[in-house]
Amino acid sequence: MNIAVVGTGYVGLVTGTCFAETGNQVICVDIDEKKVNRMRQGEVPIYEPGLDVLFDRNTRQGRLQFTTNLEEAIANAEVIFLALPTPPGEDGSADLSYILGVAKDLSLIIKDYKVIVDKSTVPVGTSEKVHAALVENADEALFDVVSNPEFLREGVAVDDFLRPDRVVIGTNSERAIKVMRQLYEPFVRQGNPILFMDERSAEMTKYAANSYLATRITFMNEIANLCERTGADVDKVRKGMGSDSRIGKRFLFPGIGFGGSCFPKDVQALAKTAIEYEYDFQILNSVLNVNDKQRIRLANRLINMFGGDLSGITISMWGLAFKPNTDDIREAPALYMIDELLKAGAKIRAFDPEAMENVAEIYGDKITFCKDQYETLIESHALLISTEWSVFRTPSFAVMKNLLIYNVIFDGRNLYDLDIMADNGFYYESIGRMPAGEKPVLQNA
Repeated sequence: MNIAVVGTGYVGLVTGTCFAETGNQVICVDIDEKKVNRMRQGEVPIYEPGLDVLFDRNTRQGRLQFTTNLEEAIANAEVIFLALPTPPGEDGSADLSYILGVAKDLSLIIKDYKVIVDKSTVPVGTSEKVHAALVENADEALFDVVSNPEFLREGVAVDDFLRPDRVVIGTNSERAIKVMRQLYEPFVRQGNPILFMDERSAEMTKYAANSYLATRITFMNEIANLCERTGADVDKVRKGMGSDSRIGKRFLFPGIGFGGSCFPKDVQALAKTAIEYEYDFQILNSVLNVNDKQRIRLANRLINMFGGDLSGITISMWGLAFKPNTDDIREAPALYMIDELLKAGAKIRAFDPEAMENVAEIYGDKITFCKDQYETLIESHALLISTEWSVFRTPSFAVMKNLLIYNVIFDGRNLYDLDIMADNGFYYESIGRMPAGEKPVLQNA
């Protein structure tokens, strides 16, 4: 098929590249001329494992192209994917201005039948708004609007797209169903389902899935906080819970809260939808409140350890991205902790395998960025771990002890065994577990 993808963020670029990989002709559209030129020159503008290989192959073989011209992109397209940002407004509701703006632009230029697909995460009722924007200038016979939410996890997005657990398609149009089934069948040859439903149910499915996963994470964070008070070990509790087939093992790891481009925004948007429909969605409100506190809880424990004043104190930070295998720092807990540490007067030395350039755009010279995790430890009084990159999992504890002023580690991802940390002479605090090792006498404490 001939496909146009409007928007080249994480979702749009992965979508376009993966459709090209199965033999479709894809044109991606973006208003950012510099970004389009970079992609035309073979540069992938985001870090996503495996994407560069597919991007290179499909651009070289002519199946994946880029333009800033919307009319040029959709001229021969049978399917147009809208993969545009829907950032939260001040009240938490999703901002649909980008999507509706493009829909209005399309209404002026479509000349033959198109399936127009909402790929962005959008609130219930958005497909109807897109339809209304299109009929301002276009005949209804020229298009069908379809909801096709994405379920891509950053860091494994390519694999998620090529081998999806399920494909959700919202439409009541038999013509659109036929097109979408043909488009997605190459991705579900192993038998995973293509689920057809009405547009509103498809839109709700995305928000319900992400909000439920965020709720699981938040519940475990609450359990972890209670474990710290009772003396229980959350890792043992997690394993005991996860072995129950009714519960399962995934999304039960406690930590410093969820971040990224999806969970915070989607939970807020669903909570806002509930308000609009006069429903008190109490669980979601609690999830948001708990997550706000969880993101800075560990940093506050570190600050309190030094008596509330970090003047003259240097903190080493391992990890800045909201999760490993991505350079995405949107709503990353690390940023909230950085703000608290800077407010308390700390100097920060940080390392992340992929996200430092993005963080530097925000903080500039307020943070010292280092070439590897060990360089951050030089003249640092304590280490704070905020992202579970694989490179942090088996460090040289001997090198760490030699570099740190105090052998103090605050671990927001529970990477290390408590006994091993104590045996290696560290004072080690984590999430939902008792501190390990002997607490040293600290200056300013």
